[in-house]
This record gives sequence, structure tokens and C-alpha cells, in this order.
Amino acid sequence: MKTALTREKAIGLLREYNKEPFHVLHGLTVGGVLKWYARELGYGDEADFWEICGILHDIDFEQYPEEHCLAAPRLLREGGAEEEVIHAVCSHCYGHHPEITASPDHEMEKVLYAADELTGLIGAAAKMRPSRSCQDMEVSSLKKKFKDKRFAAGCSRDIIAQGAEQLGWDLAELMERTILAMRSCEESVQAEMEAMGLEA
Repeated sequence: MKTALTREKAIGLLREYNKEPFHVLHGLTVGGVLKWYARELGYGDEADFWEICGILHDIDFEQYPEEHCLAAPRLLREGGAEEEVIHAVCSHCYGHHPEITASPDHEMEKVLYAADELTGLIGAAAKMRPSRSCQDMEVSSLKKKFKDKRFAAGCSRDIIAQGAEQLGWDLAELMERTILAMRSCEESVQAEMEAMGLEA
């Protein structure tokens, strides 16, 4: 799959509707994670498409939190996104709203559904480490944080578990791969945030 949107255009759209640095950081991180997964899973020629869908997946969350993934199609169409991008973005909210009928069908959409919440959990866990990084994080450490429902309570454990099941992976495999994916882009995302004048 291809998209006419460039990475720069996608980031511009993300920043148009998201002013909080955390939301920009999350979009860039999920984009980088999906790009890693595309190459890991044999979709290297679609890596840019995967990344752009990751960058834009929460485009409407800051301004329209009650209409998350319901306002997104309008914003994305106005920004020039194709229907494939819109379907991917909306599919990560499948089950959240009865109006959303786009289920995660493509492997990229299943990865987005599974990894979105997990990147938040990994990011929160990384901040608690002396290194403040996921570079030295192990799955065993992340599992402990996963089991502690009070830690990063906003990261849905149910969605993470459902996402792993949709992919046919066990939870440990999803965690291990997503840690590796975040390691691959952590430094570049931080550098990009600094270049934008935003604090990661």
C-alpha cells in the first residue's frame, strides 16, 4: 500500500491538531514502531505507509477526545489522506464506539491496535528506569509493570492482550518485539522532538 502523504505532511497534520508535546511524541513513536514492524514482518516496501498511519493514528484525540476516531476521517480527508489511511486509523478504535465498523484486517492494523497502548506502557516504564530509556529494558521488567494495574493505568491491558491474540502471538512476544521497535526509534524521535522545540 502507498499513500500520497509524505512523512513531513503527516507530521504537519499531527501538529496542526495536537499541541501537547506528549501527543506529538506518541505519534512519532508509534510511527517509528510501525516502520520497524513493517520491515520485521516482511512489508519493507510499505514501511513508509505503515509509519504514516502510526503518526496519524491519534490525530483527533487531543481536540476531540469524546469523538476519538469519529472526527479523524474528516480531518484526514481534509489533509489529503487516502481511504486506506483512514481505515487504518479508525480500526485501532474498533470496539470503542459502536459507530466504528472498521475492524483491524490488515496485519499493519492489527499491529497498530496491539502496539499503540503498549508503547505508552513501555514509555512510562522507561521513565522510571535510571537510564530513562527503553534501551536496557527487559521483558521481565515490563511484565511486572503490566501486572500492576495502578501503573500507567490509562494503558489498557485488555486491548494489549486482545491485540496479541489477534496477531496470534503470546504477550511476551508482543512485548519483546515492541521493546525492540521502540529501541530502534527512541533516539531519532527524541532528536526530532528537540528540533521542533518540544520537550519529550
